[in-house]
Amino acid sequence: MQLPAHIKGLVFDCDGTLADTMPMHWRAWQVIAKKYKLKFPIDRFYSLGGVPSRDILKMLAEEQGVTLDHIQAAHEKENAYLPLMAEVEPIHAVVEIAEENFGKIPMAVASGGTLPIIEQVLTHLKIRHLFGAVVTSEMVKNQKPAPDIFVEAARRIGVDPKSCRGYEDTDLGMRAIRSAGMDAVDVREVLKSLHA
Repeated sequence: MQLPAHIKGLVFDCDGTLADTMPMHWRAWQVIAKKYKLKFPIDRFYSLGGVPSRDILKMLAEEQGVTLDHIQAAHEKENAYLPLMAEVEPIHAVVEIAEENFGKIPMAVASGGTLPIIEQVLTHLKIRHLFGAVVTSEMVKNQKPAPDIFVEAARRIGVDPKSCRGYEDTDLGMRAIRSAGMDAVDVREVLKSLHA
């Protein structure tokens, strides 16, 4: 796929964009929701893609009047997810874009996940070497839909955000990319066109 001439860098979300992790995350979330008696329907889970677990837990607990340590519960959610990581598959259409551009232009990952988990996913998929930088939720103050994570990813690969193209699979992520001034690609549309 030929990139427009002004695109000098690519920034990819990880979960649901490069890696088909969402079904495994959902299984881990069900364990935590049950433990803490939280209501967390699947459509809401997908609508909050890109939001760190700790923020989701804090929000659900406040809405539902449940007392919990959202940081501790987020660690428990990660621990429930870790054994499922071996099942994670790449999203081939997106990984191919990264592979095609490897060595031609700088690329980064911008994820609402945490660094140890995202590094493990990228290593598991054998694609970590493609990216000059991996930026995760703990490295920025404001999370998606704020542009911070995409702006920081662009900074780390030395490219002006306006010269970057971002890839995302959620509405919040798309808003973050556009707020950063980047060219935005909705991976859901890419995958839909492949299956059409």
